[in-house]
Amino acid sequence: MKCVVTGGHVKVLGKAVHSLSRIGDELYLEPLEDGLSLRTVNSSRSAYACFLFAPLFFQLYQAGQDPLRCKILMKSFLSVFRSLATLEKTVEKCCISLNGRSSLLVVQLHCKYGVRKTHNLSFQDCESLQAVFDPASCPHMLRAPAKVLGEAILPFPLALAEVTLGIGHGRRVILRSYQEEEADSTVKAMVTEMSIGEEDFQQLQAQEGVAITFCLKEFRGLLSFAESANLSLSIHFDAPGRPAIFTITDSLLDAHFVLATLSEPSSNSQDLHSPELGRQAPQLQAHSTPHLDDFANDDIDSYMIAMETMVGSEGSRTLPSISLSPGLQPPCNSGPHLEEEDEAEPSTVPGTPPPKKFRSLFFGSILAPAHSPQGPSPVLAEDSEGEG
Repeated sequence: MKCVVTGGHVKVLGKAVHSLSRIGDELYLEPLEDGLSLRTVNSSRSAYACFLFAPLFFQLYQAGQDPLRCKILMKSFLSVFRSLATLEKTVEKCCISLNGRSSLLVVQLHCKYGVRKTHNLSFQDCESLQAVFDPASCPHMLRAPAKVLGEAILPFPLALAEVTLGIGHGRRVILRSYQEEEADSTVKAMVTEMSIGEEDFQQLQAQEGVAITFCLKEFRGLLSFAESANLSLSIHFDAPGRPAIFTITDSLLDAHFVLATLSEPSSNSQDLHSPELGRQAPQLQAHSTPHLDDFANDDIDSYMIAMETMVGSEGSRTLPSISLSPGLQPPCNSGPHLEEEDEAEPSTVPGTPPPKKFRSLFFGSILAPAHSPQGPSPVLAEDSEGEG
């Protein structure tokens, strides 16, 4: 396999590698008849990304008679395109060749003044990595310029892990920071919401009230690429818990990002127009039976308060699996969101209750006023003055 990238396309290729590096630690490179494919998947199999560069993207593209499939470390390939500003200013041509005999991926940068930089990257033979998804099967879809969505997520803090996207009143698209039950920091306790009118979208096919929650880190990476290329981004999604598909389509390249979404009660998306209801959503989850390990580190008083206030049917939150090729089937309950639930209880400042204990006491004072006694508590001990 041999291909040559020239001019501004070198920076586009480097930007795509930067977007993929936000998801996985390994890069799957596969020459196809339709173009050069770059794929990656994260360790929990909850996020998958693919870029397909058409032959017209390259000045020269030769897939070869017996194309190779290789897997290389993302850090190694990313080091070639580390500085995008340098690529744009100094690199005139990029040559990529794949040699199966030496098991080396050779990337050669032709810079100004006759300078050539050659990177020999070792790779491993692998099977084709492919996620099974169909954007046409998703009932909800919206498409907008990447700049519009990029400006909408600017107010969100960089430390924010997940964001909720939904359709509110008046068919306005709502982007809201997703909050865990335990607000153990100032960043998590702050709720940020952005509203975009229907007129800012090129296409909007979704009913009011639908909402999904997904990871913001991967979404930022795709948006950054689409903004630099001045392209539109399409979002295809179904019910919460089903994967969301983000696509970019152009004559020279195609990009697909498949991200897992949280499975949440439908009450969280009843009224996206009201921020107050979004803050009440964790309280609605309190009516599910608590897991024993949630209160393993709490004292018995907190556990009893939780048992008294948390009654009702069981509810759980799971991440969907992405159907991959054999040998790459993801676990059903994998994902960064579920890993957060299994982490040990964070250390607390002396004098403050643990986060989970605070949650239990909070629900005890808000959700169970009927259990509190109406009159004063009876005194069972005699008056000490009467003993003499």
